[in-house]
Amino acid sequence: MRSYNLFRSDENDGLCCAVPEERSGPQFVIKPRWVFEGKVDPSRKLPLGFDRKAAATGVRFNGYYLYSNFRGDETFPGDETFPGEVTRPALAELAPD
Repeated sequence: MRSYNLFRSDENDGLCCAVPEERSGPQFVIKPRWVFEGKVDPSRKLPLGFDRKAAATGVRFNGYYLYSNFRGDETFPGDETFPGEVTRPALAELAPD
């Protein structure tokens, strides 16, 4: 498996973009809407929602891989390059009174 740089949308949609380390990122991955999240390589646990086969196919056709991590609080244990937990409002907090 190749190594990827991971970027996360700052929206509450869980959208992530994985870009092979040897490639430049797509033009839409720019600050302030996208945040660098760290790296994925064979020695690390894969983030929730990351699929190796889908990543290989996405990179083959697009040069990057878009996926949803399905959780707003996803962290990557054992990786000091990640900025820390991302907190999202609980569903109860979003429900109207």
